[in-house]
Amino acid sequence: MRIAPWNDGHVTFSFPGGKNTGLPNVLQRYFCAMGFLKFQATQLFDGHSLLDGEHVVIAGKKGDIQDIVLRENAGDDIQQLEGILSPGFINAHCHLELSHLKGMIPEHTGLIDFVFTIVTQRHLPEEAISSAIITAEDEMLKNGIVAVGDICNNNSTLFQKQKGRLAYYNFLEVSGWLPEMADARFQRSKGVYDTFNALPGESNKQQFAAHAPYSVSPALWEKINPFFHGTTTTIHNQETAFEDELFKKGTGDFLRMYQKMGIDNNFFKPTGLTSLQSYLPKMTNAKQLLLVHNTFTTEEDILFSHRQGININWCLCVNANQYIEDALPPLELLRKHGSKIVLGTDSLASNHSLSILDEMKTITSYFPQIPIEEMLRWATINGAEALQMEERLGSFEKGKQPGIVLIKGLNEGVFQPCATIQRLA
Repeated sequence: MRIAPWNDGHVTFSFPGGKNTGLPNVLQRYFCAMGFLKFQATQLFDGHSLLDGEHVVIAGKKGDIQDIVLRENAGDDIQQLEGILSPGFINAHCHLELSHLKGMIPEHTGLIDFVFTIVTQRHLPEEAISSAIITAEDEMLKNGIVAVGDICNNNSTLFQKQKGRLAYYNFLEVSGWLPEMADARFQRSKGVYDTFNALPGESNKQQFAAHAPYSVSPALWEKINPFFHGTTTTIHNQETAFEDELFKKGTGDFLRMYQKMGIDNNFFKPTGLTSLQSYLPKMTNAKQLLLVHNTFTTEEDILFSHRQGININWCLCVNANQYIEDALPPLELLRKHGSKIVLGTDSLASNHSLSILDEMKTITSYFPQIPIEEMLRWATINGAEALQMEERLGSFEKGKQPGIVLIKGLNEGVFQPCATIQRLA
């Protein structure tokens, strides 16, 4: 007997002699005999749409998705649950290497002082850094995260990523504002890139990433730009209003930061444009681009970005935005123009948790009109596509292993502050 692909609870069987039949009872016996995992909940989100409670997701023992079928065709041994079943979440922006800084930086300092504190206080004993990385990854696993877009400035997370517990897109961050330091900074980052590039398996990808418009010189841009072709890369975008002021006028609080860091900024000539409009044309050869934070992005910038012909993913880290700048990104403007949104947590230096569910709770508290179905797309299939992992993650489709999570604590289709998440597979 041969089993052909099926949809909507109906399977076609080919028997010797050419006789075909579609029998739900045969399907039920097949599922039972193979020992599949079967989950049915109040609702089921398949990565694209929110389905009613009559649907059952069926997976192999390793979490490989077999199908979504109606309850009447799923057979016995179904686990009945309350809440929403969903594919595992994608944390599109994190700094796992900064996990040891949890609680060490005060809230609402503003970006300039936050960045300066990170630069001057990130160094602790190796044992403390390693222990914090392990604890932080455990937290992400517990919170239903299956893949991470992770910023890397060194090899400190390599030992944990080799274990293959989560899928990582490692963004090897490049920074250097002084043009004369471009070659040295690039070679340093290239060493980290080469180390990550030797990681085995499909669970890890890597690419260079410019840190931010205010920290990468034109000479350094030229060195990293050729690597972007056909890949995903990322950049911290418009996290503070001073970023646009620097590029438009050459003034603002970044001058204080350069002074504190002993950086001679005299070479810099303002472009007269916003930071996004100044750097975005340098990244048009990337297949996917993650713009992170976007706290002070304007409608003009959004429209400009749409004209560049790039697959742009607007990564929101709302809890970090509040932690650092006590501000929120222009979410309704992004939605108004059909922008593709993904979610991230940033680091534990700027957040109280590494939880995509916590990010959605905060979004709900400020934007209760946004449907859960839409936010769940941001957290699953959108993130998977942004990290070019959609062949394995992001949705309940046959052959994928996206993880299966249960979200509990909803009321009338709204995430409540008490909402929790449970990893099922």
